Amino acid sequence: MAEENREQKEIEQVLEETEILKSPDGLIATTRKTTLHYYVLAEPYYLEVFTDEGPETKIREGTITWEKPKLLTPEYMLKMEGFSDRSKNVLKKLARQHPDLAGLLYKMKYKKGVEETETVSRSIEETMEYLKDEIEDEDQLTVIIKGVDEYWDVSLMKFIQELVLKSAFSSQLTDLADKGYVRIDEDGTPAVTRNFEGLPLAAREEIERMFAEVRKGDLDPSRLKNELDRWGVYASYEDRFLNLFRKG
Repeated sequence: MAEENREQKEIEQVLEETEILKSPDGLIATTRKTTLHYYVLAEPYYLEVFTDEGPETKIREGTITWEKPKLLTPEYMLKMEGFSDRSKNVLKKLARQHPDLAGLLYKMKYKKGVEETETVSRSIEETMEYLKDEIEDEDQLTVIIKGVDEYWDVSLMKFIQELVLKSAFSSQLTDLADKGYVRIDEDGTPAVTRNFEGLPLAAREEIERMFAEVRKGDLDPSRLKNELDRWGVYASYEDRFLNLFRKG
């Protein structure tokens, strides 16, 4: 318990110390995939011991790709691949601050294959200026984050949450409300529209689309089963799912 409390305090401190040095010019697109190119800069943790060395900056570079946005719950989001348990715990904490808005998170695919780590003999400020010059002409979403070496993924997760919420408020909420997937309260707070089982209407529509594709032979049934399991509603659809394999 003491170890858990210590890590929680460290995470709280990392969240406070996280600084966005360069924000992306755009937001997550509503009609296509969106790829974010990120750089997380941090002073190597060993410089806390070897104080007479440096300056040095560790650069972690990679990409995150969002599929075409759709309404999701935090439980679904937390089953995404590529993030550590610690990062997911941070997402849980941040999601609790926006309990229903958290249902507007986008499906996220984390491409670990492009992640690179490099240590350079520059201060964080010098590294930031160097990177800004390098990425000035890039035609994509790019962010530079100042984080903490051992908790760099926590800093990245904080930014991701902020970008998702900003994108949702700026464009996605209107589209979802027009489709009846969310309702906007008088104070402007969004609330997810669900059926009697608690399944978001957007998820129900997606499941129906997948059933139709399986029947036509255009979708592997395992993907439909996986979707039902992710939402925790397989029992409600079990008969329909098994009927897909019955002849006659």
